[in-house]
Amino acid sequence: MCYTNLKKGIAFFSFLIGVFGNAQNLEQKTIQPKIIVIPNLKSGEDLRNKIESDVNYRIALTKIKEAFDSRGFTTIDAIAKIKAIQTNSALSQDTQADLKSEIIRSSSADIYVDAEINIQQTSSGNSVDFILTSYEVSTGNSLSNKVGNSGKFYTDDYSKLTSKAIESVADDFLNVMQTKFDQIVKDGRSVILNISIDKESTYTFDTEVGEESLGEKIENWVADNSYKNNYSFPSISEYLMVFDQVRIPLFEQNGRNYSPNKFSKSLENYLKVYGLKLKTTYLGNTQNIIIQ
Repeated sequence: MCYTNLKKGIAFFSFLIGVFGNAQNLEQKTIQPKIIVIPNLKSGEDLRNKIESDVNYRIALTKIKEAFDSRGFTTIDAIAKIKAIQTNSALSQDTQADLKSEIIRSSSADIYVDAEINIQQTSSGNSVDFILTSYEVSTGNSLSNKVGNSGKFYTDDYSKLTSKAIESVADDFLNVMQTKFDQIVKDGRSVILNISIDKESTYTFDTEVGEESLGEKIENWVADNSYKNNYSFPSISEYLMVFDQVRIPLFEQNGRNYSPNKFSKSLENYLKVYGLKLKTTYLGNTQNIIIQ
């Protein structure tokens, strides 16, 4: 091979390495959520009993888990979680009633999927509706909702009908959920920040704190600490300041989940430096800070 052709060959080979290397880097940057699938519960139903006694739900959970696994998602086994929680802790009746919330909380999942099965029996055939709804664990915001239907058949084999219903909807459901999750990774998750002043407090948002008013100091902190400086301008009165939307990162730099509570706690610690006493409460994606 002549020297010119050799150089062209090396250059082309280097080009291919660059292309495949970039593709690999793009693939590595795709962040996929950890997911747990939980049956939909009606009032008074026991979660473990529902899963263990209803073969249709066991099939449904297995099938949707397989669909997630085939996409490379990390899935968490709800049944294993139930057994672990009931083995490791003495559950009261109140805790039993809220077992679903406890499983979701302790699972370290980013998303939980609520799965509901409705069996329809008619003279023209039987069918199964399969309803899937995914939620972001930290905020409770809905990400994806799809209804699958098995079609009508003259059969009492509801396990097969359940499988058909899932197959009819799994791809669309996963595509929407992944798109929504990718958007959250890119833009951050949205939280509501309510800051109020206790009626017994000597402060208002016009009170000078350092070289700024308290309201200005809070808004400047939110602007500096919101994800990509993305937040809505607050509505403000003398004793109440509300940010309808503040974007916070999904993950910390070390890869751990960034809790919405951590954001409001950071603001609380910042204000404490100026001698303010605060009380913080959390409800889903709403963060409440009371200045005392």
